[in-house]
Formats: sequence, C-alpha cells, structure tokens
Amino acid sequence: MGVSDNLFEGLPPPSAERHGSQPQQQEEEEKEEEEAQQFHPKTASSGNPPQSSTLPASPPPVLKSALKRPKPLQPNPDDDDNDATAPAPGKKLRFKTTTDASEKQVTEAMRKIASHIKNPSKFSKASKLAIQLIQAGSVKPETKDHFFAILEAAMSSSTSCTEPSVRADYHALFSAAKDASQFLNKKQNNQLTAWTINAVVANDLSTDDSFQFSKTAGQIKEAISNLPVATEDDDIEEAAALKDETETTDEDKQTKQDVAAEENNKQESDPFGLDALIPNSGKKGEKTKGKEAATKIKEEDDTKRFLKSQREALIICLEIAARRYKTPWCQTVIDILVKHAHDNVARFTSRQRDAIEKLWASIREQHTRRKNGKSVTGKLDVNAFEWLQQKYANEKISIRHAVGGSGDRRAQQWLG
Repeated sequence: MGVSDNLFEGLPPPSAERHGSQPQQQEEEEKEEEEAQQFHPKTASSGNPPQSSTLPASPPPVLKSALKRPKPLQPNPDDDDNDATAPAPGKKLRFKTTTDASEKQVTEAMRKIASHIKNPSKFSKASKLAIQLIQAGSVKPETKDHFFAILEAAMSSSTSCTEPSVRADYHALFSAAKDASQFLNKKQNNQLTAWTINAVVANDLSTDDSFQFSKTAGQIKEAISNLPVATEDDDIEEAAALKDETETTDEDKQTKQDVAAEENNKQESDPFGLDALIPNSGKKGEKTKGKEAATKIKEEDDTKRFLKSQREALIICLEIAARRYKTPWCQTVIDILVKHAHDNVARFTSRQRDAIEKLWASIREQHTRRKNGKSVTGKLDVNAFEWLQQKYANEKISIRHAVGGSGDRRAQQWLG
C-alpha cells in the first residue's frame, strides 16, 4: 500500500490525543500571564484602565446676550450710501384690541343714534348701539345731555313702547339706562323714572311667568303708595292743560329766559340808570333772593311734571293689567292690584280717579260673575283662591282657633 492509499490523511488526531494536549495549553497560558505581571505590575493588580489625574476644563458658559439677534443698524441721515449698506429693518405686527374714543366721537355717535332711534324700523339696531355705549362707560357728565336726548327721542317715537315688535328692545334699553342714572341730574332722573315705568314695568305685565307678573304688580302697588295726595291745584292744572302738550324747554333756554326777565324788570325799575350812581347795599341781597325764588319755582314745576307723568304711567300699567283679566292665573293678582289703586284713589287727579273708578267697577262685576259660576270666557274658571275663600267663608272657628270647629265636639270611636 503506498502513501497515497492512506485513508486517514487530512483527518484530526484521535480524541485521546486532544484531551492530553489541553493541560499543556493551560500551562502555557499561565506562564504568559506571569510574564505579563512581571513587566506591568500596576495594570495587572487593577483591572481598570489608567485614568489621568487632571480632568479637562469645562467650557465657559454662554451669555444670553450672545444668543440674541443683533439689532439692525439705524440709518444715518448724513450718509448718502445708507440705503445700500444698512440692512432692512425688522417688521413687527401689532393688533389694537381696544379703541379709546374721544369725547367728540362719542358725542357725534350719540347724535346719530338719537336721529335714527325715532324710526321704528331702525329702533332695534339703534337701541343696541346705545346699550353698547352704556356698557363701554361712554356716558359721563360731559355726555349726559346727549345720552338723555337718545332716551327722549326713543320715547317720542310714533310707536308705543308696549308694542310687541319693539317691546323687548325698549325693555333692554331702559333697563341698561339705570346704570347710567348716576350721571344725570335730578330732573333727568325723575323723567327717567317715569319712562322706566312705561318701558320696563308695563312690559313686564305681558309676561307668561306668574311669579314675574306678581312681582311687577307689587312694584306698581309700591309706586302708587309713594305718590303724594293730589291737590286741587293738580286738578285745575289737569283741566286747563291741552291735549297736545308742548315739549319742555331745556335748562339753558329757561336760564336765558330768567336772565332776560330780570333785565327787563331792572330796566323798568330804573329806566334812566340812576340806581348805579346811588350806593345801595341792599341791591345784592334782592338779586340773590330773586334768583332763589326763581330756582324754587322752577324746582316745583319740575316736580309737578314728574308726578304728572308718573301718575299717567301708572294708569297705563293698570289698563294693561286689566286686559289680561281673561288669563285665569292673573285674575287674583289683578283684583288685588286694582283694589289697591281704588283704595288710594285720592293720590290721582280727577280724570284719573274717574278711570280708576270705572276699572274697579268692571273688575268687581267680573269678580261677581265668577262667584256665581259665570265666566268671562264662558267656562267655569273659579281659581283656587276663590274656591278656598268660598269654602271657608261660612266655617266656624273653635275655641282653640281652629278652622272648621263646628259640631257637637264629642269623641267618635273608630269602629272599622
């Protein structure tokens, strides 16, 4: 057999030989480790790599000013080449959220509103603009006269403030006008009170809420109780007054008339002007007394106008309440309201007393018909108050003040 015929050529040695060679390899590796320890004793003792004793220095902190964008250079008007060298300035958008209107602008706006609020078709929009002026605080002592002109124009409109189409707008306008009443004078506040009865209280009577209706009736009763007793002078002035009353003049016009009257009286008393040459200390006192008397007369006239308009507004409220008498839950409240007005009829003038008497007679007649089972609407609509009133009308009261105490007062034993 030749060399080429060796079947085990290229194969690994037997397993016994390999196991025998492993201890030799381990011994050789241990020797290499000992030699390495001799040359590097420190690194062999500690497995960690050597660390440098000095740490690298931390970088210096960055200033915030270095991160800001550099401001653009301001162009110098002396340089001719500033357009070419200077960078474009940065643009910033700023939105204006509030508008501070001047007194002149507010006055002009109030004049426009007063001119448009008379038109029934434009009343809704104009009244909302007036409310916005009130809420923005534009009503001030400087603009109070123009604001009062808006209210006066609204009440002088051809459409009544109780019309269903404008009822809500009138209610909102004069309810908001109360917030600006502190800037008005006494005369304007009195007029605003009378207008509020027409525009707010009278419109509250058209509500479908029974609680609101009762509350409004209570306000009318309180206003009637606060009226002074009407005098004969009030009746005479009412009889002499024309149906179409002229509008009251402004305070400035009245002041001018008073001054003109004083000058005329002065000229009549001293046509030649000799009083100026004669020293007299009593002249100043007489002028002061004359002004005080004129002011007092003027205040009395304003009070009479206010009471007159307030009485008329309350009569309108009573008439509006009487129209709702067909509504069952309104009947008891209306009965009490009209009875209260009838009990205080002396606080009204002669014509108004006649109107209240007729109204009370109508209410009393309908009240009697309901008691007899006859209704205004043809139905038996006796309300709960009247039913209980009729039930306990003939009941007796016991010794212990208990209702329904009739009987022989003998104990009854329950046999059930």
